[in-house]
Order: sequence, then C-alpha cells, then structure tokens
Amino acid sequence: MTNPAEYIKGIHHLTVSVGSAQDDIDFVTQVLGMRMIKQTVLFDGSASIYHLYYANADAEVGSVWTTFPFKKAGVYGRKGSGQIETSSFSVPTDSLKFWVNHLKNHGVENSGIIERFGQKMISFEDRSGIGMAVVGVDNDHRNAWQTDEISKENGIRGIFGATIRTRDIIEMDAYMTKMLNFKKVGQDGNFHRYHIKEGGAMKTIELHHVPDMEQGSWTFGVGIPHHIAFATEKDEHNLELKAYIEGFGYTDVTELKDRNYFHSIYNRTPSGVLFEYATSDIGFAIDEPADLLGHQLLLPPIFESRRSEIVKPLEPIQLPKYLNK
Repeated sequence: MTNPAEYIKGIHHLTVSVGSAQDDIDFVTQVLGMRMIKQTVLFDGSASIYHLYYANADAEVGSVWTTFPFKKAGVYGRKGSGQIETSSFSVPTDSLKFWVNHLKNHGVENSGIIERFGQKMISFEDRSGIGMAVVGVDNDHRNAWQTDEISKENGIRGIFGATIRTRDIIEMDAYMTKMLNFKKVGQDGNFHRYHIKEGGAMKTIELHHVPDMEQGSWTFGVGIPHHIAFATEKDEHNLELKAYIEGFGYTDVTELKDRNYFHSIYNRTPSGVLFEYATSDIGFAIDEPADLLGHQLLLPPIFESRRSEIVKPLEPIQLPKYLNK
C-alpha cells in the first residue's frame, strides 16, 4: 500500500493577503513579471474580496502565486511567528544582477545578492510588506513569462519554495519529516532546509527558528501570507492523505473543498502555518481558454446568481495591457 505522504509532488501554489488589488496587479505583473491567469473571488466568508492568480507562461502547477487584496475591506494582519516569512521564486543564477537593478529601478529595497545554503538569492518585500525572494536555480527549465522589462531568459520560472517562521522547531520538524516524509538536508544558522522528494525548485521548504518572536496573525489581513499549497493528483489521494494526517493525531483536517480549479484539504501545522493539499487534475482552463486566461472576472457556478451583489463592492482595476488586446 502506498504511503499517502508519497502523493505530495511538490508545491502547488502560495497564497498571501495583500493591500490594494491594483497595487498588487502592478507589482506582480510589472516588478515580478508574472502572467496574470485568473480573476475570481474569495470563496470563503461573506465579504467580496478578489482572488487573483499569477503564474509562469504555461500557468503550471508549482508556478502559481495567488493573492487576496484586503485593503478595501480594511482588514490588516500582524506579522510574527507561525507565518510564511518568505515566498521564493526561481530564476537563473546569472540573472540575479539584472534583478538587483530591476528592483532598484522600481524603488524596491532589497538585500542585494546574498547566500543561504550556498545558494544565491535576493530578498525583498512587495508594497504590502509580503516577504519575497528570487533564488538562483540553473536546472529549472520551466517557461518564464516575458514582459517589456523582463526577458524570458531572466524571468521567473515558478515557485522555488517558502520559508516558515516557527517558535518551536522540534514539533514542526517531526510533522514534516516523520509524517510528510520531507528530508532535512541542512542547517544554516537558524534556518533549517527540507526537500520534498529530490528537492530543488518547487520542492524546497525552510524553517526559520524564531523562539522569541510573538505569534502573528493566522487570519486574512493585509501583509500576511495565508497558506502553502502542496500538489497532489486527485481527490482519492487527498482523502487518503486526510485520513493519514488524522491518524497522526492532527485531527483538524478540513473536508474536501471545491476550489473550482482544484480540490483541497487544509491542516494547521504545529508551527501555526496553514498547509493545503491541492489536486492537479483540473487546471485553470476549466472556465476560459488557455490562451485567454485572466481576461475576465469569473465566479464559481454557485456564486453566479449573485454576480451583481458580489462584484459591486470590488475595487475597480486596470488589467495588464496584454489582457486588453
């Protein structure tokens, strides 16, 4: 019998709560140079909040970055432990000098080229304070989106990984190694690195041990990452994984949720960070053509009858010019 932890293939997507929708669109498409692939809304709760999706040129699982703009709703979070500290993106190592200058040209303060675990990277924040990094990876051959400022050769290939702040390293290490079968591969100061399967792009998680940091917000709110989603294949695998996680005593695993473009279960980890396990068998072209992703605001079928009610409170936005052709 297959160990359900083996169904985890890598990172599916990362999701954060940001400031204004327009600032987010401009930052992600112009500064990060990613492709906007989906306009929809938050499926949970009663407030009308955008859910915006971005990815590489092929809109691949493992390249997807999604955001909830909460500024208009007036909801703000508090940074601390139990959160994603940094979401990192994969770029060619020899493009990092370009990225230092590109970020500087957009007024984005950054670390310059630094190293952790012998790997070169640049860290910075978006306009709402979300921690980000571009990491040099030379064996990631995914297809970057090209913009007027960022060539395909220098562009973001997809997600590299994520760094989690945790006050307690022991229980989170056990969660990842004993249950999820992630492999601990090293420690650099207070940073502990883990690989999913062979590691590398889309398969790297770090724990940043911060024993004296107060707990941060777990809620939605401007400037607060919300969750890491890991890729599974299908519903049957998620249901096996749910029972498997519950069997370890982590009984706060959600039912299978329909997110339209994937189906998911969620579990709060010992660090406080929320892990999602999302299927890869549906995709983002279910409700619009693959070559026209992101062109229109789409609602799940269960919300369509309430379209005017849901859309009216949303912040007006100007889409990237390539979506207006």
